[in-house]
Amino acid sequence: MNPSEQINQLRAGVIGTGFIGPVHIEALRRLGVQVVALCDVPSIVQSMAAKHGIPQTFTDYKTMLQSPDVDVVHIAAPNRFHSEMSVAALKAGKHCICEKPLAMDTRETAQIVKLAKSSGTVFAVNYNVRFYPAVLALRKMVARGDLGQIIHVNGTYFQDWLFKETDYNWRLLPQEGGKLRAVADIGTHWMDTASFILGAKIKSVFAELDTFHKTRKRPLGEVQTYAKADASMKYATYKVETEDFASLLLRFDNGTFGNLAVSQVAAGRKNCIRLEVYGSKKSAAWCSEEPETLRFGNRDGANEVAVRGTPAFGDGPAGYVDYPAGHVEGFPDTFKMHFRSVYGRIVSGGKGERLHATAEDGHQEVAVCEAIMRSNAKKGWVKV
Repeated sequence: MNPSEQINQLRAGVIGTGFIGPVHIEALRRLGVQVVALCDVPSIVQSMAAKHGIPQTFTDYKTMLQSPDVDVVHIAAPNRFHSEMSVAALKAGKHCICEKPLAMDTRETAQIVKLAKSSGTVFAVNYNVRFYPAVLALRKMVARGDLGQIIHVNGTYFQDWLFKETDYNWRLLPQEGGKLRAVADIGTHWMDTASFILGAKIKSVFAELDTFHKTRKRPLGEVQTYAKADASMKYATYKVETEDFASLLLRFDNGTFGNLAVSQVAAGRKNCIRLEVYGSKKSAAWCSEEPETLRFGNRDGANEVAVRGTPAFGDGPAGYVDYPAGHVEGFPDTFKMHFRSVYGRIVSGGKGERLHATAEDGHQEVAVCEAIMRSNAKKGWVKV
């Protein structure tokens, strides 16, 4: 039996049916993984299960974890539930993929790391940006020394889905999403991606956080991620306690310097990740709005453009692309490739190259977030 056929024998249960839960379901089905169970509140779970053709429904995730039909648990619930659900999944002996952030603080993430090490199961955090072909290509180029010694990296992660004062989602509330919002929600994706490419961890930070909408208008009723305001909605004004945007200076443990800007109020930017790596031989740049393209900068020669599937792009994404050049692989494909990596390690007993983010990586990103909050309060450099 080949690995893909073994993956097909695994059965998944998904907790959460908001924006990201259905993304998990679709990606799993593209791999041939059986999605057998769905868990959410009673008012939602039955209709969502029917929509996606999932046979078993649960309103209590602990009951789902006891099901012998579920081999792998996907946690796509709001952030405040990640810790308790991860701990319960590990104690139940399930393989687990948890959305980021791994938990609300490092006390919680440290417990998950400890349990994951002794569980005998595969545990992953869903930093899916690692699985863009260009990111995998850059990682290999850096490791081979193609760019030379890395001097610095910079970039942005900009969105506009919270641009208006009437834009609302549970992530705006510290008790639901955590004390950091823009940085924790999207900034950690960029930081994990940069660390993944460099093969280095962030060791210190200098952060400036700010909030444009000091107050917002909350709809009287729940709103899904990226949902548009309705003219008929009624609103209640509330004070905003999380940041809309941030500027971060970073130092990595290999000596590389980093510079990152994050915003969820950047008009016109729907989901734009930009990352530039500057080395002593040449530079490389990638933007998620042009996911198939790498751009290389040279001091003395012409600059270059490499498209996925051509020799200049390299073989870094080998095994994690399915379509020929010109047939774009983007955001949904990163989930598919991430799950291919995780489920492949499950069926191989943990053998082979580990590309996915682990509990330790999830702990590191939460530790970075805590350092960012300390730095913003101190207005100075803080060690992670």
